[in-house]
Amino acid sequence: QVQLVESGGGLVQPGGSLRLSCAASGRIFSVYAMGWYRQVPGKQRELVAGITTSGMTNYHDSVRGRFTISRDNTKNAVYLQMNNLAPEDTAVYYCNEAVAVGDRPFASWGQGTQVTVSS
Repeated sequence: QVQLVESGGGLVQPGGSLRLSCAASGRIFSVYAMGWYRQVPGKQRELVAGITTSGMTNYHDSVRGRFTISRDNTKNAVYLQMNNLAPEDTAVYYCNEAVAVGDRPFASWGQGTQVTVSS
């Protein structure tokens, strides 16, 4: 059973930065494309950044140029560097397999980490 644990969230002022981390246990995920998702109350979870097994990345238009996803397969870890944060980035952030809308990722969802951007 894979467990995903997200960390690194917090309260930050607009324009600030945070680095989120995701650790997986129970099974290596080096064979999966991984992603960071975010969810705000009343809305569906959305994929904001993805990284393939070979390291190719893609981003939602709303975060491109500000967020950077990376992975370390030796540590079973995925990271999200978030710069120039804006209030609309406020959400709970989750990591999991990067899948299309409607598809089910290989792991159960973790608790997520709250990111709040506010002055």
